[in-house]
Amino acid sequence: MKLNETSLTPLYQQLMEDIKYSIENGKYNYDDKIPTEPELSADYGVSRITVRRAVDELCNEGYLIKKQGKGTFVCKPKLLRKIERSNEVLSFSKACRQNGMKPGARVLDYQISFARLDEQNFFHVDEKTKILYIKRVLTADDTPIMLENNFYVFEKFKFLQDETLENTSLFEVLEKHGLHACKSVKSTLEIVKAESHHARDLDVVIGEPLFYMNVYFGDEADNPVFIGRQYMVGSRYKFNNI
Repeated sequence: MKLNETSLTPLYQQLMEDIKYSIENGKYNYDDKIPTEPELSADYGVSRITVRRAVDELCNEGYLIKKQGKGTFVCKPKLLRKIERSNEVLSFSKACRQNGMKPGARVLDYQISFARLDEQNFFHVDEKTKILYIKRVLTADDTPIMLENNFYVFEKFKFLQDETLENTSLFEVLEKHGLHACKSVKSTLEIVKAESHHARDLDVVIGEPLFYMNVYFGDEADNPVFIGRQYMVGSRYKFNNI
């Protein structure tokens, strides 16, 4: 499985996401030994330095553990608490307005790459399918709140390249084209530490706690619409179920 060398997402982070996905979907189970650094390096076509950083970060996040002289193993699974599915997704723009704040958005990057395993499974496509990646930073009263990383099947969503996504609600743009991302089909939420690129885009210090949400949006019939991998500044964001 080769990584996307042209993406602004660092290679080590792409590798982290793929290993996480393999753990969460049962390819690697608790106490399984993962492949060695040379094996991962060969499998993914990246340097051993990249592999080592990805593995070290996954150890720091509690996904892996190194055992002296034996290798690297999968840790016990994190405590999982279900995030209730909702039949109505509240957009970031609406949430800001409900709190008396002015929503904003700035596009940082567009990329086109081929579907990775996670995307293949959710979108029901093969590895040759093109995926459109759009990265934005979302603001409330001009303060960065969320780093939005969204992934779409390119052929269906290529119109987004011609849309003005600056200071615009993504959900409103999709609605205009008859696409309704009205529910989260699956989502996970965890705490991570801000890397240098997160710190730059969100105007925080390296190491600051961020919420990381991996969410899969579907329509009324649970058909896949897009995947969001979002980073939210912990000190500027609050969740509730009211």
